[in-house]
Amino acid sequence: MVNKIKELRKLKKMRQEDLASSLHVTRQTINAIENNKYNPTLELAMRLAILLDSTVEEVFILNE
Repeated sequence: MVNKIKELRKLKKMRQEDLASSLHVTRQTINAIENNKYNPTLELAMRLAILLDSTVEEVFILNE
């Protein structure tokens, strides 16, 4: 699975720290998700999508 978190975050002029703080996770967690080293829980994925004014399907792309 790949994601567009970094691009969407930058469009909203947010830093990783800003996103992490809003989600109550560490900046390292956001970094790992952005770099496709960690797949978030469904709850975290949904919260990310909401904060980025997007849908889960727009943020995360499943590799087939």
